[in-house]
Amino acid sequence: MPKLGAELDAFGCAVWKRLVTPRQCASIARSYHDDRLFRSRVVMAQHGFGRGEYKYFSYPLPAPIAGLRASLYPHLAAIANRWNDALGVAFRYPEEHRQYLDLCHRAGQTKPTPLLLEYKEGDYNCLHQDVYGEHVFPLQVTVLLSVPGRDFTGGEFVLTEQRPRMQSRAEVVPLEQGDAVIFPVRERPVSGTRGVYRVRMRHGVSRLRSGHRYTLGIIFHDAR
Repeated sequence: MPKLGAELDAFGCAVWKRLVTPRQCASIARSYHDDRLFRSRVVMAQHGFGRGEYKYFSYPLPAPIAGLRASLYPHLAAIANRWNDALGVAFRYPEEHRQYLDLCHRAGQTKPTPLLLEYKEGDYNCLHQDVYGEHVFPLQVTVLLSVPGRDFTGGEFVLTEQRPRMQSRAEVVPLEQGDAVIFPVRERPVSGTRGVYRVRMRHGVSRLRSGHRYTLGIIFHDAR
């Protein structure tokens, strides 16, 4: 995790290679068609979000997704607390995810946010931020479930950052099946000549050229 933390500091994202096995990827992708697992479906074109669709899981989460959410959180909470130190923010994220969810639920944020996304030829996801309430965990994870070049072409994961008084910078993140990209939900600290400042981040997906692309999104705060 120190290497991933250093990459997040330097580039605004980090890739955890082969976090999920090919068999697990295929199983999670197939679950997209089991509506019993989900609380809602969003068609992106209806909201101006892009093209494609996604579904939010309902509680209780499937065991693999719940396990990933709980096991990744402590590593990311350590980075999030370090970022708060850098920014002079007093809040400290608790060590365990269930403790953080308690904070969310007491604030009325009780809806689960992990989601599955499906893209077909011509689909894309506009640059955005996943902010759902007062409590916003500053890092999230996206896992590529499909095989690039076999299942789909195009559909690259894209990040942009806007530094004060500078033009936006884009980062295109190449992923293989089972790889996870870790990135900021909304902003991150960057050291400059006058100290540490906040950089605004957005993420999205470029146009799918062919095939089908499935991804798993793991967001650690719940929604209202």
